[in-house]
Amino acid sequence: METKKNDNPDKVRIGVLVSGGGTNLQAIIDSCESGILKDIAEIAAVISNKADAYALERAKKHGIYSKFIDRKNFQGNAAFCQEIAKELKSRGVKLICLAGYLCMITPELIKEFKGNIINIHPALLPKFGGKGMYGHNVHETVLKSGDKESGATVHWVNEIYDNGEIIIQKRVSVIPNDTPESLAKRILPVEHQIYPEAILKIIKEGLKIKG
Repeated sequence: METKKNDNPDKVRIGVLVSGGGTNLQAIIDSCESGILKDIAEIAAVISNKADAYALERAKKHGIYSKFIDRKNFQGNAAFCQEIAKELKSRGVKLICLAGYLCMITPELIKEFKGNIINIHPALLPKFGGKGMYGHNVHETVLKSGDKESGATVHWVNEIYDNGEIIIQKRVSVIPNDTPESLAKRILPVEHQIYPEAILKIIKEGLKIKG
């Protein structure tokens, strides 16, 4: 799947990597079209490793360039990520946002866009991060720990899962009888709020953006 749109060279060009429904992608789209990112950023590319990711449909509805890249067509994750890097560079992307992207990012891709890749995590890092800590796995672990609060974190991406420097966090209280589903439902709107805020902070303060 591939769509295209007209581009504004005066705005910071964002590439979003997705694997699923893309609600955080939608939050960024809305912020670029009519919110806090309207005059300073645009999404230049949406790339998914899943052909049926609804995030691709979201991009299509907004006339945003989007593409499915099949991991099976490449011998190894390094070659796969090289193709992603090539696609993003061809679109002039300066900042990569991972939005529910469930495929490993290789050191090569991190090096290509060093200091320009961010991710959102549905917990308060550095707790409840690392390999396997995504989706409801995170919320189940938080509830089992007995912690009284959780939340969401936007952080820089490095070679270690969920280990990069924190950009923004926002807390959400854990309430009695919470389930992974109920906790996730209250954290998701917080994710949608702080992801565009983190992008705004990066652009306004010039944090690690290159080129």
